[in-house]
Amino acid sequence: MTSPDIVLRGGHVIDPQTGLNKVADVTVSGTQITRVGNEADPAAADIDVSGYVVTAGFIDLHSHTNEIPGLRLRVLDGVTTALELEAGVIPVDVAYRQAAAEGRPLNYGFATSWALARMEAVAGLDVTDNLDFLGNLSSPAFQRAAAPAQVTAMLSRLAADLADGALGIGLLLGYSPGTDPDEYLQVAALAAEAGAPTFTHARDLIELVPNALIDGAEELVRAAGETGAHMHYCHVNSTSLHHVDRVLDLVGRAQAAGSRISTEAYPYGSGMTGIGAAFLAPERLRERGLVPSDLTYAPTGERVATEERLRELRASDPGGLAIIRHLDENAPADRAVLLRSLTFPDAVVASDAMPLTWPGDSPDAMTWPLPDGAFTHPRTVGTFARALRMLASDGGVVGETGPLGLTETLRRSSLLPAQLLEARVPAMHRKGRVQPGCDADIVIFDPATVTDQATYLETTRPSTGIRHVLVNGTFVVRDGNLVTTALPGQPVRATPR
Repeated sequence: MTSPDIVLRGGHVIDPQTGLNKVADVTVSGTQITRVGNEADPAAADIDVSGYVVTAGFIDLHSHTNEIPGLRLRVLDGVTTALELEAGVIPVDVAYRQAAAEGRPLNYGFATSWALARMEAVAGLDVTDNLDFLGNLSSPAFQRAAAPAQVTAMLSRLAADLADGALGIGLLLGYSPGTDPDEYLQVAALAAEAGAPTFTHARDLIELVPNALIDGAEELVRAAGETGAHMHYCHVNSTSLHHVDRVLDLVGRAQAAGSRISTEAYPYGSGMTGIGAAFLAPERLRERGLVPSDLTYAPTGERVATEERLRELRASDPGGLAIIRHLDENAPADRAVLLRSLTFPDAVVASDAMPLTWPGDSPDAMTWPLPDGAFTHPRTVGTFARALRMLASDGGVVGETGPLGLTETLRRSSLLPAQLLEARVPAMHRKGRVQPGCDADIVIFDPATVTDQATYLETTRPSTGIRHVLVNGTFVVRDGNLVTTALPGQPVRATPR
């Protein structure tokens, strides 16, 4: 009999689906888990993981980091699958082929993009030719009302990508506040017909913008009820802020009535987006209780000092990324708001990971360690380790003592994201689980030391306590160190019905 490739011996194995929670050996042969039990046969790589937690690799539904340097930081946080679903891409086939040609350290996948389809149909932009995506989100040409023929063109573009294996439809609705609500309903109806989920950055809440065309939360819930589409509410924490209780109550009532709505949140009080976003206009900052100095401009690291400086940056570099300080993570009241988003029933942990901004030319993609000077949001680097510390710990060893406990935190970080996509993506039935026949996407961490290290000043410091990470049976992190030659990531692609 052929010996297995890897045995992870004597770890504390937690399977988020079956509830298995015991010390056991995990055997890996090729790209799959082949056995979970005691006294596994010797393997080519026999790894003692006693004292560590062995569980399914984390699946991030909301990742805008699609380059190898950023993805390496993701695997050091235990992520084994990172999906671009909120913004999406067009055309999806090109994105999949490019990722396959370059190689990826983790599994990858893409939704199709309403925003890009809108830029093409309404603004007349060539979305395949070096598009300044974030910059064009702030363009009046992108934000203007669409004629019926333009909506038809958008829907045709999105339908073609869905037929080509897109995981769903990403909708950056919050960046185009003048969009006719009927356009959103038509996109949701297309998704429902295709059996595809939608991933929405919701329009502003009525509490923030009383003259909005429609309340963002009401709009999403309405679309789920009227079309039957699965509507996923992206980063409900950052779009709801101190109004999160009202929003979650609305979502909860809609779910109880049978609507397919899911939510996600990240464990940080600050957001990040292009500084030219409509809701960051100087005259609109007060809607969110912000002042210019609440923004940190990534290319220079500066706190924006004045409204005049903000206008200058928005004019010269509208796509330049900026961190937005919404909630004070150290203030008990603000932290409680954040925790309510994260602990809402079946809320998924998702990072909204952002691309790296470099002070000069980007280094070669395979350079490691990363050269000094890269800047991003710390959520790119530490979301899942931070979630473990916040939700599964009382401030000490990660266990069952936090607001959710360890098993439930792991379920929200791996199994729930997999299940959210299973109806359209059969391959997800093999992820988010530690069971024979499942993909060997595995994270092994030390519950005594796992935590995030990235801060708003040192944004690329990797998490600690992540001892090993396997993607499709290949080590990408071993003994806490990145395996720089490992690019075993595989595409996650839908099977259109």
